[in-house]
Amino acid sequence: MPQGPASSSATVSVVIPVRDDGAHLRACLRALAAQTVAADEIVVVDNASTDDSADIARTAGARVVFCGERGIPAAAATGYDAAVGDVVLRLDADSLPAPTWIASLVDALADPDVDAATGGAVFHDGPASRRVLMARAFLGLYTACAFPALGHTPLWGSNMAFRRRAWLAVRDEVHLDPELHDDLDLAYHLGVSHRIRYVRGDHMRVSSRTVEPRRFAICFRRGAGTVFAHWPADFPPVRWARVARTRFAGGRTASHRVAGGGASPRRGGAEHASRSGVAH
Repeated sequence: MPQGPASSSATVSVVIPVRDDGAHLRACLRALAAQTVAADEIVVVDNASTDDSADIARTAGARVVFCGERGIPAAAATGYDAAVGDVVLRLDADSLPAPTWIASLVDALADPDVDAATGGAVFHDGPASRRVLMARAFLGLYTACAFPALGHTPLWGSNMAFRRRAWLAVRDEVHLDPELHDDLDLAYHLGVSHRIRYVRGDHMRVSSRTVEPRRFAICFRRGAGTVFAHWPADFPPVRWARVARTRFAGGRTASHRVAGGGASPRRGGAEHASRSGVAH
């Protein structure tokens, strides 16, 4: 069922997973302080950092939550669980949101038929003449691979948002394997029964380090692993048919999970709470 509009009265949480990336985090938090629509809270998930990331977050007024289980999937899920806003926005520590970033995603979720939103980005570092082209090539490749696998728009973790109720509907289904992409995995679990909208515009800048050869190889491997983890239940023709049936019906189905994926699904909330907590 529709989750209700994310109107101007909706509360907004921003979640940032971080591990040993204090310098980038400081710049990210500075950019978040300059938004045209302010977040009601910023939740920084300290993924067992050994640098001063947590102190930087506290100094900037963010709420710091600790996650001892290493990996972006566990850290992101910890942040989503901790968030109290009606709308949860996610970006990475090396992201630099434009002043309009929060507003653009909140506006997208003002449509009651939309439950999640995502957008693109350009690079803020690397050769200046190639920042836009390289970013578009990278994100274009991601979409070209992910869209056919999903049958709908994928989520991208450096620039995305969703209703908190949508997260609560699937939180026990997502995978926490650090070798999987949490954003693509979340798209698998949300996408059949929750609509995802792509938001156009220049609202985000990110680091180009993702396209460094070693990092890109890891990124590709994890992307393929995420897709295969959902087979055979979400083998593309099977999933496409399920998505089409839901769209044709003009509604949403119950949250879907069929045994048979390669990775273990997430555990329940009590076990999660035992390994994470708030750092004051």
